[in-house]
Amino acid sequence: MNKITKLFNIKYPIIQGGMIWNSGYKLASAVSNAGGLGLIGAGSMYPEVLREHIQKCKKATDKPFGVNIPMLYPNIEEIMNIVVEEGVKIVFTSAGNPKTWTSFLKEKGITVVHVVSSSVFALKAQDAGVDAVVAEGFEAGGHNGREETTTLTLIPMVKEKIQIPLIAAGGIATGRGMLAAMILGADGVQVGSRFAASIESSAHNNFKETIVNTTEGGTQLTLKELAPVRLIKNKFYHDVQDLYQKCPSKEELVQLLGRARAKKGMFEGDLEEGELEIGQVAGLIHEILSVEQIIQQMIAEFEVACKEKTTFEF
Repeated sequence: MNKITKLFNIKYPIIQGGMIWNSGYKLASAVSNAGGLGLIGAGSMYPEVLREHIQKCKKATDKPFGVNIPMLYPNIEEIMNIVVEEGVKIVFTSAGNPKTWTSFLKEKGITVVHVVSSSVFALKAQDAGVDAVVAEGFEAGGHNGREETTTLTLIPMVKEKIQIPLIAAGGIATGRGMLAAMILGADGVQVGSRFAASIESSAHNNFKETIVNTTEGGTQLTLKELAPVRLIKNKFYHDVQDLYQKCPSKEELVQLLGRARAKKGMFEGDLEEGELEIGQVAGLIHEILSVEQIIQQMIAEFEVACKEKTTFEF
């Protein structure tokens, strides 16, 4: 057992990212049943919908699972009370100050992990009392850090600063990527994009097929004035870029973004007008597979890569 498998009582140090519109109870329970740690993505759920998914997840798996909670979302107090009431034992927080809720959760016996994009925020999370951090590099899909630090440099810099367990995220979808992250200092990995393109993901099949068809250079970070987000280059993305040519105000960007763009794209399958959030690693995802197939492929490749590593000569 390493630090992450011991912390969560799981078989493999693989965490499924809590992605909005992708991470319902079916995905979370499938990842947990396959030996990783599944996370329900609370960011796209009304409180009572979250409660329903937690209850269904408890019926679908007897293995540990958790909930990812972006703290900038409304109804945060109600959401926190629901995870306590439903007996959730693991919570990943993001997009906010970890001091706000860590003590509350820890007092209820909940293991707390916070997602960061820099060593500075990793230290703040450690000081707040979290049990581990996820350090997410610039390659990641969805909302991203403003520092634009890549996983290759972020992981060793965070490792140098903290004493608590470290989970690497951003650009990891294969066993070789997992090994690379752990050589850099991570104790485990968080995988998002690869699980978004799984059979059990709650995303629309149109979005899953688009992930598979996305090639190198097919994503880019944009909307930094609002909240930096990495998107597939579809019509909506190009509409944003066209607007940038006119030096738009923040209000004009908000007006173009409108409401529910992410739901429209990832959950409803509108590939033109929807927001399609995915990481750069989409270029390495070539088919839609079951969660069990994904994890077994990652572990098999990881083990082969470990053996190959011992044959390097200089």
